Amino acid sequence: MTTMAEETGAGAAVAPGPAAGAVTGAVTGASADPGAAPQNASTVRRHELAAFLRHRREHITPEQVGLPRGTRRRTPGLRREEVAQLAAVGVTWYTWLEQARDIQVSVQVLDALARTLFLDGSERSHLFQLAGATDPRPATSCAVVTPALQAMLDQLDPIPACLQNSRYDILAHNRTYGMLLCDLDAVPPEDRNCLILSYTHAEWQSSIVHLEKSQRLMAARFRGAMADHLADPTWKTLLKRLRTSPEFREIWDRHEVMGASPRRKEFRNTHVGRLTVDHTDLWLGPSRGPRMVTYAPADEESRERLETLHELARAR
Repeated sequence: MTTMAEETGAGAAVAPGPAAGAVTGAVTGASADPGAAPQNASTVRRHELAAFLRHRREHITPEQVGLPRGTRRRTPGLRREEVAQLAAVGVTWYTWLEQARDIQVSVQVLDALARTLFLDGSERSHLFQLAGATDPRPATSCAVVTPALQAMLDQLDPIPACLQNSRYDILAHNRTYGMLLCDLDAVPPEDRNCLILSYTHAEWQSSIVHLEKSQRLMAARFRGAMADHLADPTWKTLLKRLRTSPEFREIWDRHEVMGASPRRKEFRNTHVGRLTVDHTDLWLGPSRGPRMVTYAPADEESRERLETLHELARAR
């Protein structure tokens, strides 16, 4: 594996990799040789990464990066050495990356390549996925919340509903949910996280009848989901923030793990009183990805109170 020091030195000596004649084209499935052994996922990803980088490099003109085109340019787009220079990585190292060599690539270099190759958000995400790395840059927008999904949330009123990810971030919500546990619109967007609110927001805490049980369940689900994101800076930052709470630390240190399951909840709403609801998760993708959370009334009294809460929300 190549080290970070070797990535940034154009003439650095690097441990031997595959032969110089290694395949440089994209490989999207089995080898072109019908008799060859099937390639593992890591090998396929390296070849896909090589092809992706090469394609993006060939579609950027020298003028786009402030370089003269010259009269003897035969390469479409940028040369490999030009990309290496612009990204501040070694030419040999970058060449081996485009040849699908088995080398280690740091998130810093991936970030530099994404900027050099003018990758948009989707392309940047694809680059990091192919490299098997976690993007250190926090997302500035949530691609999950489409107008259609927001419309679905609104149509569910007066049933409280929201979109959450596996970190318990509240990505979107309808009017009734916005007044269910507190005035959610008054909460800064960076604090709209069910775990954070259950330890820091007094009204949110007082609205949950069985608060400690709810905190334990969320912590257990959060631990189970975090197993897939141990190196993710966003998850680590959230965990660090939660661990400032002695109550959370005590629960977290129990190492409890739990999956998702429908369950009945009781809330004490400031405006309409006690509510009994059935919690359901409607998954929008893989079971640890984003989900729609709904709270259907469990009895007639709760149904009427949710309707009243919705009318109060509409009046605002």
